[in-house]
Amino acid sequence: MITINYQTIKREDPVKLPENLLFGRMFTDHMFDITYENGKGWINPEIKKNEEMSISPAAMVFHYGQAIFEGLKAYLWDDGRIALFRADQNIERFNKSAKRLCMPEIDPELMLEAIKAVVKTDKDWIPKKPGYSLYIRPFMVATDPYIGVRPSELYKMMIILSPVGPYYSQGFKPVPILVTEKFARAVKKGIGECKAAANYAASLMGQVEAYKEGYTQVLWLDAIEQKYIEEVGTMNIFIQFKDEVATPRLSGTILPGVTRSSVIRILKDWGYNVTERDISIVEIIERYKKGEVVEIFGTGTAAVISSVSRLKYTDFEMKFNDEEAGELGTKLYNEISGIQNGKIEDRYGWITFID
Repeated sequence: MITINYQTIKREDPVKLPENLLFGRMFTDHMFDITYENGKGWINPEIKKNEEMSISPAAMVFHYGQAIFEGLKAYLWDDGRIALFRADQNIERFNKSAKRLCMPEIDPELMLEAIKAVVKTDKDWIPKKPGYSLYIRPFMVATDPYIGVRPSELYKMMIILSPVGPYYSQGFKPVPILVTEKFARAVKKGIGECKAAANYAASLMGQVEAYKEGYTQVLWLDAIEQKYIEEVGTMNIFIQFKDEVATPRLSGTILPGVTRSSVIRILKDWGYNVTERDISIVEIIERYKKGEVVEIFGTGTAAVISSVSRLKYTDFEMKFNDEEAGELGTKLYNEISGIQNGKIEDRYGWITFID
């Protein structure tokens, strides 16, 4: 195991978090940093001051887009323990993204140790309010100063931390979603299943269009037929029909969400008929008109569960509840957040503690 070097910073004042903590706007004192060089592997791991990094303008990440990331959270339990939720799944997905983008994989034990080390160093930043947590952002970028299309020979993998409140400023309330036909997010055999920066860049235009029309997020359709739903910009999607709870199957174009897999496991344990299949937007509309669509919700690390208040496709809008989250979405939110925060027994072995 590689030894992590520490450069602990002494704060003159204790950490004071604002009352209204916006998502992703504040960052802690420290970060984890490690370098990769061809022929040497991963070298010089350290916990250091969270500061601006020096990087060449010729760094290949700026020109050829080799950039991946992950997102998970640390939770402060009432007994003082710090918990991670399914961190092994995030690490596994990080390495799958790296492999697909011709980037070096990192030893899972080293990455977990790095996450634990930097969170433990900045544990005073973990919010104590219910529903709040410490967001953990591991990411890797190509730093080789070279103009030419090939995989980089140099990389940086870093982990930064951000104390966060609810992802949506309005809290746990339903959000309106727009189904777009104007743009496509990903195609089969591409990188849609990776947590790559390029996928999010490709989604921005659709999201801007949604904002203009008064919607919070975009629900993407498949790029070939523009017929089957895939995922929302920041979450996977579930449709509760009267006889099943359906979610798009993993076909290589959508992110295999950690919360998504957790929801599937929990729903099956609860006795629901859960299916992973192709779901056309036309099927949803037709069954909505027949009264067979009970609820629609999204799943993701940032928001956990997001009920959908309205879903618009072309000129037709499906309306649910603008004020209250759906019954199943609320039940799932309470279950998962309860496990994450130590209020509900972890029956699945999903929690890892930071010693």
